[in-house]
Amino acid sequence: MNEFELINRYFKRSVMCNTVALGVGDDCSLLNMPAGKQLAISVDTLVADVHFPANGDPQSIAARALCVSLSDLAAMGAEPLWFTLCLTMPVADEQWVAPFSKGLFQVASDYDCELVGGDTTRGPLAISIQVMGAVEPNKALVRGGAELGDMIFVTGTLGDGAAALAVLNSTLKTDNEASHYLTNRYYHPVPRFKAAHALAPLASAAIDISDGLVADLGHICAASQVGAEIYVESLPMSPAVLKFASNTQQYNWALAGGDDYQLCFTVPRDHLVGMEGLIDRGLDATLIGEITHGQGVNCLLLGKPFTIQATGYNHFG
Repeated sequence: MNEFELINRYFKRSVMCNTVALGVGDDCSLLNMPAGKQLAISVDTLVADVHFPANGDPQSIAARALCVSLSDLAAMGAEPLWFTLCLTMPVADEQWVAPFSKGLFQVASDYDCELVGGDTTRGPLAISIQVMGAVEPNKALVRGGAELGDMIFVTGTLGDGAAALAVLNSTLKTDNEASHYLTNRYYHPVPRFKAAHALAPLASAAIDISDGLVADLGHICAASQVGAEIYVESLPMSPAVLKFASNTQQYNWALAGGDDYQLCFTVPRDHLVGMEGLIDRGLDATLIGEITHGQGVNCLLLGKPFTIQATGYNHFG
C-alpha cells in the first residue's frame, strides 16, 4: 500500500457527528465548535519501546495511545470531540495496521470522539495523537488553583501502570488474574471523564497522573506557588500491587511509577462535605495529603519523611 491507500482503507470513515463539516481526506478538516464553549487541545507522542512495547498487540497499542491522550481532556473537565493521528511506521504492514485501526476506532466510539485528520510517514514506529474537546468558559480544571490548606485527593488506585510494565518486562511475577488486570490497566487506561465532571464544581486544581504522582502533583504546586504533603500510608493501591510487590516497591510505584492516568486534584476545606457526598455516592477518590506552605512535594510515612527512588518519568532526565 502507498500512503493514500492506507488512509482510505483503514482511517477514512463516514462522518458520524454534526460538529464535523469535513473530515479525513482533504488538506484541512472543517469543524463546528459547539456554541458557547472553549476549545481544549492536547497532543501526545508515544514512541515504540519507550511508551509501549514495539512487539505489543497493535489493537491494544492503539487503545492505549488514544486513551492516554483523552486523559488530558478528562483532567481539564472537557468533553471529547475530535482527534488527529500522525502515524510513523517502518513499513505499511496491513497485518499491523488493520488491528491498530480496529482498536483506535473502538476507543473513539466509546468516547464519541471523531478522527478528523492526520498524517502517515515512514520511520521508526511512533504515534502522535492530538485530541480536541469542549469546555464551558471559566469552568476548566487547571493546575494553578490550589491554595494553602486544600486537601489532596486521587481517583482510583496508584502503582498499577508501573507494576504492569514490570509484568510485561518479566521483572514481576504474579498469578494469571493479577497479570490480566495489570496488563489491561496498562493498555486500556480509562480517562476519568465522569469523575472529572462530578468533582469540577468542588476542585480547585487538577492534573492527570502520567509521569508519577509526585512529579504531577509537583506541577500543581509549581503552577499554584504552594507546597504539598503526601500521606504515603493513605495511597490507594490495587490488590494486585499489594499482593505481589514489597512495601517499598508499592510505595515507590504509587508515588513515582506513572502511567496510572488517574486524577490528582485539590479541594478547599469548605468543599469537603460535598466531596464526602460524592464519595458516598460512589466516586472512587481517596484523600492522600494537604497543600502547604513552601515549594515542592514532601512524602510522609506515618509522620516521618519518606524518600522515594525517583520523582517520576523524565524523557531527558
